[in-house]
Amino acid sequence: MSAPARTFTVRHVQLLRALFAAASALMITFSPDHSAAIGFSVFGGFVAASGFILILGAWLVASAGRRWPFILLAAIDLAAAIVSGIPTWRTDGVFFVVVIVWAAASGLVELIAGLRARRTEPAAKDAIVVGALGLLLAVVLLLIPANYALQYSVDGAGALTLTGIILAVGMFGGYAAIVAVFLAIAGFSPRRAEPQDAETADAVGESTPTGGAA
Repeated sequence: MSAPARTFTVRHVQLLRALFAAASALMITFSPDHSAAIGFSVFGGFVAASGFILILGAWLVASAGRRWPFILLAAIDLAAAIVSGIPTWRTDGVFFVVVIVWAAASGLVELIAGLRARRTEPAAKDAIVVGALGLLLAVVLLLIPANYALQYSVDGAGALTLTGIILAVGMFGGYAAIVAVFLAIAGFSPRRAEPQDAETADAVGESTPTGGAA
């Protein structure tokens, strides 16, 4: 007799996160406007969706002692979503601050959670990579001056200006694209049975009679 299979697993959490990350990357890529307002709209939707997915994961996937990364990451995401929805705060400088703080906080939490669970959780290495990507995004945005402006011209398009907010929104779009591809690959990749599932199977096997002479 085998243990009942879960209908919602870490794999589904990864694939849902990949889906919303891909949607965010596509919206930024195909939008001609990379202003703070558009950046906040896409970023706010991304973190709100990610937060609810992580709450679902904490409820349906994680065991009692392993829920803290899901809950903490969900709280960080939803807090960022609330801040992103305040119209008067949708400025270039605030975009830098909010995304940097979010990327650093969520990246650090996911990295630490992955490192702590790397010996017991098959998906821990995926959390380590996603956490490292978040920290990298924070560092890259820290290196971009919020008031940066570069004047240049393109034949047929005239004079154009490359600004710090355009770079920042584009970097977030690039981050979302990389995370989408990585989590999609992780979600579709076969992996060994989770430790708790293996332990359950062993316990069932030991309690099942094997037959033989009395």
